[in-house]
Amino acid sequence: MEAAQAISRGVLKVHPKAKIFRIPIADGGDGTLEAVVAGTSGSVRKARVLDPLGRKITAEYGLTGDGKTAIIEMSRASGLALVPPGRRNPMKTTSFGTGQLIRAALDAGVRNIILGIGGSATVDGGIGALQALGIRLLNGNGKPVAAGGEGLVALRGIDCRSMHSALRKAKLLVACDVDNPLIGPKGAAAVFGPQKGATAPMVRQLDKALARFGKLIERTFGRDVSRIPGTGAAGGIAGSFKGILGAELRPGSELIFDLLKVNQILPKVDLVITGEGRIDFQTPFGKGPGMLAKLASRHGLPVIGIAGSVADQIENLYQEGFSAIFSIVKGPMELRDAMQEAASLMEFTAEQVTRMLCHVALPRFHHQGKAQPRP
Repeated sequence: MEAAQAISRGVLKVHPKAKIFRIPIADGGDGTLEAVVAGTSGSVRKARVLDPLGRKITAEYGLTGDGKTAIIEMSRASGLALVPPGRRNPMKTTSFGTGQLIRAALDAGVRNIILGIGGSATVDGGIGALQALGIRLLNGNGKPVAAGGEGLVALRGIDCRSMHSALRKAKLLVACDVDNPLIGPKGAAAVFGPQKGATAPMVRQLDKALARFGKLIERTFGRDVSRIPGTGAAGGIAGSFKGILGAELRPGSELIFDLLKVNQILPKVDLVITGEGRIDFQTPFGKGPGMLAKLASRHGLPVIGIAGSVADQIENLYQEGFSAIFSIVKGPMELRDAMQEAASLMEFTAEQVTRMLCHVALPRFHHQGKAQPRP
């Protein structure tokens, strides 16, 4: 919202009568909670949960303005940023706190859950979250398994009889923007394990455990999730939620844009200004600004992208909906200074973009005898 307000100030300096729709967007990762709460006039709730190391913390989740949908970011309870670098070990870290946040929303009467799974600290296949939701995960002796990857390695049985009753009526959507399968060289352990502190032997051990988990899910629930694209996201929680809870995996931007009613707003505007920290060739692939540009282009709208930095090779972005792309940095400066001055730099860039449009585009409309477009 701060970014949207800064851009608005720049536009209004030049075009004070402009009607501006400020819609903070997100793609299921960091900032999704704030974007949805702001965009739907929702609210933020708090719950006491366990972090990835089993320590008690207070974590937040969001509710949409109608109170019907909860927005839960896995990173709030089970995020990598919560674990000091020296203690990052996916054999130990657990997703239990994420399950506690889901339980808190269910206990509050919410039956629509959107789970953003970016930034997790775990490769436990989501067993911690499942345990927090009342599902018993058992070792070969019929005893509950331990937390983290160690519990996943020991897992041999699943018992859902004590599962939270509201889950049977709940709709669970997982915001998933990667296509990694649960297992294999592009799977949860191989790709994401090292980022979370896994050694090479750990990666092999966890991949075998996830393969066994996938087969157990298939035998128990009749769903083969091992090689479905996206099931390896966030250490495999996407796979277990799909296989055991029947969750639907969808691109994060798509989910959030539906909630914010972006497609209903675009026909009402003439220009879209969007941006992110760095615009590069990856921007069109699942990222919020990239998806917004694609949607806007379908409505025939020009899209201006602004960013802290702009990569060299961005030619593909002009075929993906962007009309022009600008860096907000005026000249050489330290990253720290650029971050501190981000709001004023965004305001200045938006002002320059608006000046260009008003002095170049609008006179052309008048010259052709057309009505001035809506601001």
